[in-house]
Amino acid sequence: MALPGTGTHIVTSSLALVSPRHCTLRGMEKLIYLLGDAAVGTVPRGRRDLRDALLAASPELVRVGASRVSFSVADVDDPEVDTVAQFNHSGLLDAQISLWVAHLDDRAAIESVVSRLAKRHAGYLVTESILRDDSRREWNPGDPSPGVALVTTFPKPEAIDEETFFARWHGSHGPLSLELHPLTRYVRNSVARQLTPNAPPFRAIVSESVASAAIAADVEKFYGGYENRKRVVKDLLSFAELETMSTVVMREYILED
Repeated sequence: MALPGTGTHIVTSSLALVSPRHCTLRGMEKLIYLLGDAAVGTVPRGRRDLRDALLAASPELVRVGASRVSFSVADVDDPEVDTVAQFNHSGLLDAQISLWVAHLDDRAAIESVVSRLAKRHAGYLVTESILRDDSRREWNPGDPSPGVALVTTFPKPEAIDEETFFARWHGSHGPLSLELHPLTRYVRNSVARQLTPNAPPFRAIVSESVASAAIAADVEKFYGGYENRKRVVKDLLSFAELETMSTVVMREYILED
């Protein structure tokens, strides 16, 4: 969905709380929380502080009912990131938290934890589709997944109806992205409803992973050439608007599958 670091982090033993064996009931509804500190229009960078805060908060999220916790955060320390087209029109893409709950009615304690992590947050109930996941989990929980993730949000344009929106996004753009982009992981979240007051009316929260920021910035490597980029942009504009779309390069941290 994007227009177009690696590193390590020592994880404390408290992250063992995120292991499936500590969860007596697996979550059946997926929630996403977007976090924002950077001003609207400013692309966040180097958020190692927020990464550390998210790692520290993850066991607490599990204690209050979350499972399968993961997050992506704009902590990539790679000069190539600046050459990737990025937009932060919402001011809510310093990080994204994904988690599952038994039912969303008991999310108050979760949102209490989330609200302490950034100046702004917005929560959503979503349906998840994993269109591709080529990564082998050969790293420890809490370590960054290889490569980078392009995290994108956008609402449905008023000019098209629901059926057209999903037909073009799911039916056309998804297959085109898989055909052209060298994606290692592609997670498509369709928003069912907003959960927090004043949350922007996003309908899409997407994470597309590639091996490096350099690949995301390279037209030949990411699109397969300029003609293919034209195809992607034309298809994208059939169901989304650039003025309301945000994309930020992040790293993904999967604490529990």
